[in-house]
Amino acid sequence: MRKAAVGIGTLIVFIAMVLVAAVAAAVLINTSGFLQQKASSTGRESTEQVASGIQVMRVVGITDPNKQYITGIAIYVTPNAGSAGIDLKNTKILIANDESQVYLKFAGTVDGTSTTDIFASSYWTNVNATHYVALIIQDYDKSALNGGSTLNKGDIAALLVNVTQALYGGTNGIPVRTHITGKVIPEFGAPGVIDFTTPSTYTTEIISLQ
Repeated sequence: MRKAAVGIGTLIVFIAMVLVAAVAAAVLINTSGFLQQKASSTGRESTEQVASGIQVMRVVGITDPNKQYITGIAIYVTPNAGSAGIDLKNTKILIANDESQVYLKFAGTVDGTSTTDIFASSYWTNVNATHYVALIIQDYDKSALNGGSTLNKGDIAALLVNVTQALYGGTNGIPVRTHITGKVIPEFGAPGVIDFTTPSTYTTEIISLQ
């Protein structure tokens, strides 16, 4: 009887150990599954954050009739390769010269998919000292047109900035040999860089700056 009692006790202890091990294994499996999903989600978010952003393709300026100052610039932008959509409503432009620095907010989009003249006066109606307008050059899915404001992969927009009003208080504009810096800052992701120095003379009305 004593041996049987010892055997039963050992069996009970063994079963208890098995149950404890099973519970611990279940907890570890659930925890590892949660951590795996969390890590995967964090990895996707980190990858999206790194890949996302906006690229400045080029900057073009227009001079006054006497070719003494640049009065307006068009900043051509497109989302980075692999970037999520860029919402222009939450995208700001920082632009600065040696004396002042301003932030410009989004004032709306204009359909420029069929235009050849980005400096047509009708496109610049809402461009002022505090706001820019996005002239949509390429937009296959119409995500930035018809009330939209999102640039997707392959979309191109020219951000129109009145530098006379924004940087010079409505008088003159960017003179020759002037260094201009700035950024196109999306809601998330890498900003596009603006960095150019105007030439020593303005010989044409339209000038490639960057």
